[in-house]
Amino acid sequence: MKNLLTFCLLLFVVGLSAQTMQLTLSDAILKRGSTFAPDRLTNLQWIPKTAQFSYLSTDRQVIMIDKGEQAQATITVDQLNKACQTDLKRMPTIRWVNPNRFYFHYDTTYIAYDLDENQGFLLTPHARGAANADFLYQYNQVAYTIDNDLYTATIGIPKTIVVDNTDRNIVSGQAIARYEFGIGKGTFWSPDGAHLAFYEKDETNVADYPLLDLNTVPGSLTTIKYPMAGQKSEKPKIGIYHRMTKQVVYLKTTGEEDHYLTNLGWGPNNEFVYIAVVNRDQNRMWLNQYNAKTGDFVKTLFEEKHDKYVEPENPVWFLPNNPNEFLWMSERDGFMHVYRYDKNGTLLNQVTKGKWVTLEIIGLDNTGKKLLVKGTDGSGLNQYAYSVNLDGSEQKQIAGKPGVHSFSLNDKGDQLLDSYSSLEEPYTINLINLDGKVLRTISVSKNKMDGYAKTTTEILKIKSPGGMMMNARMIKPSHFSADKKYPVVVYVYGGPHAQMVTNRWAAGAPLWMHYLAEKGYLVFTVDNRGSANRGFDFENTIHRRLGTPEMEDQLAGVEYLKSLPYADTDRMAVHGWSYGGFMTTSLMLRHPGVFKVGVAGGPVTDWKYYEAMYGERYMDRPEENEEGYEKNRLMNYVQNLEGELLLIHGTVDDVVVMQHNLALVKAFVDAGIQMDFFPYPMHPHNVRGKDRVHLMEKVIRYMERAIGPGNVD
Repeated sequence: MKNLLTFCLLLFVVGLSAQTMQLTLSDAILKRGSTFAPDRLTNLQWIPKTAQFSYLSTDRQVIMIDKGEQAQATITVDQLNKACQTDLKRMPTIRWVNPNRFYFHYDTTYIAYDLDENQGFLLTPHARGAANADFLYQYNQVAYTIDNDLYTATIGIPKTIVVDNTDRNIVSGQAIARYEFGIGKGTFWSPDGAHLAFYEKDETNVADYPLLDLNTVPGSLTTIKYPMAGQKSEKPKIGIYHRMTKQVVYLKTTGEEDHYLTNLGWGPNNEFVYIAVVNRDQNRMWLNQYNAKTGDFVKTLFEEKHDKYVEPENPVWFLPNNPNEFLWMSERDGFMHVYRYDKNGTLLNQVTKGKWVTLEIIGLDNTGKKLLVKGTDGSGLNQYAYSVNLDGSEQKQIAGKPGVHSFSLNDKGDQLLDSYSSLEEPYTINLINLDGKVLRTISVSKNKMDGYAKTTTEILKIKSPGGMMMNARMIKPSHFSADKKYPVVVYVYGGPHAQMVTNRWAAGAPLWMHYLAEKGYLVFTVDNRGSANRGFDFENTIHRRLGTPEMEDQLAGVEYLKSLPYADTDRMAVHGWSYGGFMTTSLMLRHPGVFKVGVAGGPVTDWKYYEAMYGERYMDRPEENEEGYEKNRLMNYVQNLEGELLLIHGTVDDVVVMQHNLALVKAFVDAGIQMDFFPYPMHPHNVRGKDRVHLMEKVIRYMERAIGPGNVD
């Protein structure tokens, strides 16, 4: 009997242990996107001109095609290898071009596969070392860059020079303006494939910034072009390569030579190119039309201006069923919305309306008269699909569960693939109609954290000193008790174009935060004024005073924490990276004593060291806003430090260059004040891979030493 009792007790302990496994920091970092990531359908896409869609099997060995009831295995990677004479270990990312044919990229070649013929076809090859590839299947050609030069290729001709820049300060075919203004690429094929528009920038006047390469003996310097606020910037141009004549013409833009040429878009008939030209002060925008054949300026369709800034982020969107009208996205009424114009630039009407943010155009419905868009709700926490007539009438939110959704519209324009997650649901994919009715559930992910100690995540509302409601997130340990007190770690970002708190799985929090919470801490985050998806006024309140309203809002979050009997606000830490590093350091130095410890990664410490495109939008040029720059220069506050401060930086950071941190360290040394600094050799702005485990262990250990262990009793 005694042995049986012992055996039963052992079974109970083993069973309890199996139900409450503890997440390790290494697993939280390295397995976040694999083992613990919700199941998704890889390479999910509609098959053109059908009601079918496809995706890759979980092991990426098979292409699955869903024909209306359930997905069926169609072609294996072994079959694809045999037909195409490739040596693929797993199925590549494919793109359908018609119901029977898709293409993919392999080594230095694009290859098509035909299902009916079970045969592969070589398409366009390109030179080895190509970057920024832009492939156009319909005309079997690709544009790409090698170093600073631009090339095209087609079948049998893998390399045709478009622009050969003997001057290394000239860069063609790559994104310009440091990826601001929604710019994400540098080449743009015309709809008929006969012309290639491309960005070009002259960086002759842009200062060189040195980065130390530790991998050479002796160490050597590589330089990048880095235009700091107020300094000389790049000079942009837009070229048009005419494929038949092999000639390049440049658009005849006027105005400041360092203005911004943004949101390049082609018209429907290949005749015109449309550019949103923004002045360097970034307070005026002209939507200009240019002749693609000659480069001549045709006309300005309309202008936008604002006393703070304008920021176009989307090109013209011509109606596919009406080449005489286009849509334009603008924040002119305080929220990003869609406006309808005729081809001459006459405003016909505002299409979407409301105190919510339009995020993207999905497409037109099967009547061609109703527009589908994705947008937030009024809280900014959820993202839904909306439908609205092109004349702005009958706007409605398409029914769907609260959460963060993404959508793909079929060619017929009557069904959507709706992929979403929420705080309660890891990831679900439904097939829905345009009323939001679920026609079929395609995939539902399990909670990959089942079996692990379950932390609790809450989404909260906190009032900003500016009067607006802010979204916040609190993560509590599985063993939480309101009768106990827990030290607090505040994670902060706080900058524009970012949103930390949403109604998605885990409320957007990375797994290391759950690991930290389970160690007995409250992990808290607030999306302050200045952050994304709450409207233009919510964001632009930071203009010319970066850091000031954001800190007011973070301190409102601290006051909320102080109202909680279980939050030990005498033991608080703050941590953030990039803009969050700026915020962390600002809070430690400009509001000393609130936090016992701060860990700031890659922080901006003086906005005159940051790049012109972003910095001047929010702060203007240093000579135009001396007070604002001086007030937010963190070197001015080193004498205020109370508690512990760790500064971290990647030594080859080309986003927030290490001059920021080194200048701040020097100010501390000059003042005789102790702090800590840790470099990550040869890492850029973010520390990734296995070294990120080292980073987060350092961050957590440093905070633990200052505020003590978490409450796990």
